[in-house]
Amino acid sequence: MARQGMPSRALCIALLGFGLWALAALATAPPPAPSVIVISWDGVRHDYPERADLPALARMAREGARAERLLPVFPSSTFPTHVSLATGARPARHGIIDNRFRDRERGLFDYESDASWMLAEPIWVSAERQGLRTAVYFWVGSETPWQNIAATYRMTPFDPGVSEATKVEQILAWLDLPPEERPRLILSWWHGADRTGHLHGPDHEAVPRALRAQDRQLGELLQGLDARGAWGSTTLLLVSDHGMTRISEPIRLEAKLEAAEVHAETLRASAVSHVFLEDPSERARALSALASLEGARAYTPETLPDALRLGPASRVGDLVVVAEPPYAFRAGALSALARGLGKNLGAHGYDPRHPDMAGVLFAMGRGVEPGSRLGVVSALDVAPSIAALLDIEPPRHAEGRPIPALGSGPTAQ
Repeated sequence: MARQGMPSRALCIALLGFGLWALAALATAPPPAPSVIVISWDGVRHDYPERADLPALARMAREGARAERLLPVFPSSTFPTHVSLATGARPARHGIIDNRFRDRERGLFDYESDASWMLAEPIWVSAERQGLRTAVYFWVGSETPWQNIAATYRMTPFDPGVSEATKVEQILAWLDLPPEERPRLILSWWHGADRTGHLHGPDHEAVPRALRAQDRQLGELLQGLDARGAWGSTTLLLVSDHGMTRISEPIRLEAKLEAAEVHAETLRASAVSHVFLEDPSERARALSALASLEGARAYTPETLPDALRLGPASRVGDLVVVAEPPYAFRAGALSALARGLGKNLGAHGYDPRHPDMAGVLFAMGRGVEPGSRLGVVSALDVAPSIAALLDIEPPRHAEGRPIPALGSGPTAQ
């Protein structure tokens, strides 16, 4: 009876052979295709991470890489920099020159979701064009196709009420799709500390409180990647679009023009104002009137410094007036009210070379040397770096270059 319960010698040999075949198949199976996840924390200044206990971000710095600063583009605002992060191109090339601007032919751009306003190819279109599936959970320019190409998976319309927990859940769900359906590139905008910085100023205790809430959800994402054993094939990038600085002084732009009897329409953000003259021949008189403007300097489009260059010409005012903090075009009565309440206001959009405008960049996972430091990185280099990590060509209009330290290090465990 004992002999009848034992497998035959032939069966043992067959089972052994099958096991050896399975091991050989596993050993020769190609590794998973590389993937990249990009998270943007809106309005997180380069020095914010030192202001709070942020264990998930600290883990990324410890097990991955951190840039000293991430330099935005000009103006250092959400729409221009997010498009530069995605295209690798300056606003003068991609055309999104502020959150709001006027095109003389097309009309007003006001936080628009239509990708046709963009004049440069974003990274998700570049990836899709080269055969990779992509997914976007909110990013400027992602809601509609760009030149008839769109992300395979995209969340529309933009809804600022969607929680980061919901985004993490969806990102992990995308990663759980079968390999032939799974996106290789995922991008997602998160709230960061932008609103808090605007309402309270960058030095308020509410800023680290907002960051801790963001960090908890980042921790959930890291744990989800841990549970899936994804780090061998996945690189996670965390970036921000700009920093934040305190504002307190209003700029009397319109009053100066009115006093000089110059008739013009102004389109203002916090740090940049475009002046559209009713009579372009009055440009010299307008420049003279604005020469004594406190806290700002007026330029013609031709005299803008290279670092502040904007375009195309149809979207740039006859004059471009650039503020310096703590001056702002939108300070005014609101800033006075805030001071009366013992509060400060925050703003951005200034020259990206101002220290308060710089953001953050963290990287972790495949191709990232643990504990490495990246120095000062340009926002223009993010899209080319994503392309290098995915082993595809960068977006067609990219002006930046891949970050040398990304893609050259060992796989994080």
